[in-house]
Amino acid sequence: MPRREKVMRMSVEQPLWRALTGYRVLTMVYAVGLFATAYEKFERPWLAVVYFALLAVWTLATLPRVANAAACTKRFLAADLTVALTGILLTPVADAPERIAAGGPTMPSIWTAGAVLAFAIKGGWRWAALASTLVAVANLIERGGPARDTVHNVILVWVASIAIGYVVEVARASERTLARALEIEAATRERERLARDIHDSVLQVLAMVQRRGAVIGGEAAELGRMAGEQQVALRTLVSGGPVPLPRGAKDPSGGAAGDGAGDDPVDLRALLAPYAGALVSLADPGAPVPLAPAAARELAAAVGAALDNVREHAGPDARAWILVEDEPDEVIVTVRDDGPGIPEGRLAQAEGEGRLGVALSIRGRLRDLGGSAELISVPGQGTEVELKAPKHHSDEQDVRGKAEQR
Repeated sequence: MPRREKVMRMSVEQPLWRALTGYRVLTMVYAVGLFATAYEKFERPWLAVVYFALLAVWTLATLPRVANAAACTKRFLAADLTVALTGILLTPVADAPERIAAGGPTMPSIWTAGAVLAFAIKGGWRWAALASTLVAVANLIERGGPARDTVHNVILVWVASIAIGYVVEVARASERTLARALEIEAATRERERLARDIHDSVLQVLAMVQRRGAVIGGEAAELGRMAGEQQVALRTLVSGGPVPLPRGAKDPSGGAAGDGAGDDPVDLRALLAPYAGALVSLADPGAPVPLAPAAARELAAAVGAALDNVREHAGPDARAWILVEDEPDEVIVTVRDDGPGIPEGRLAQAEGEGRLGVALSIRGRLRDLGGSAELISVPGQGTEVELKAPKHHSDEQDVRGKAEQR
């Protein structure tokens, strides 16, 4: 991940911390120079000298603290703001009242903004709002009331610090998104490389074993069928989809493969993947197809019933195709085979004889989901079953109860 490391080193926060370091030094020099030019006008200049000496030592000694976010701790921020607030509140004690009334600067002057900006860069706009509010209160106490120039300076610091804090939060979110995108890009490239290698070697060998086994017959045919199933599973794995598991296999949670736990939506693809094999092709979207657990299980069971009908009525060598379509309001699963089709009136005759596989196992399940099942068959051209299930059903408990009764 060298590219990601480069991006993280080029964090947009670092220039802000470097700028803050320079700002603190320059404003400290400015505040000391401002005091030096008005030294004779102070009533207690010795108090101001002591404060500015402490301010200079504090500023220079804490430069490493404002080098990055990790070094700038909450305790340091609190102490730094305390230094600024102390200077503001000591101004009426050290300076002359007429200078304060005339709108003279506080002792820390614009150095105070550096303490507030440190809050903004470290914690975002909420921390900036807290620090600037405390500075505003200290300035009002120092002036004895809301003078026009005081209000102007307070609002300026308040708005600027909050804006910078908000920009920092947006920048951090953008960096996280960029880092995640780079991770996905790297993983995708690695998957594509593995897919190419596997396609050029393993998948071709499995396909050859499948074809040769079908030609030779006997035990070799069974070996070819197993190779075909493994080919489908491996192709699904390298393409990023759910890995097909043998029907009835248990997942790590202890349930049947593909079962959803709890009430969280489950990916329908994971429930349909076990049906894929040498004779059954599964085509699904590249993204998950979420459905409520009970609805997903019922829809998958209806697909299984349709495939059972293919094997029973079209023969063990008939091919079938499963197509999954994820629409905004519903999920459509189509099961098509290349069998001889169903003669006209055969389904009605089967229902009259008490054979209700299609009526109950397929149409009944979809009806309970609030969906529908349409069967289209042309003699000699195979059969197509289209299953539609809505994504939101008004009575999920009823669906789950009917599923358990079966």
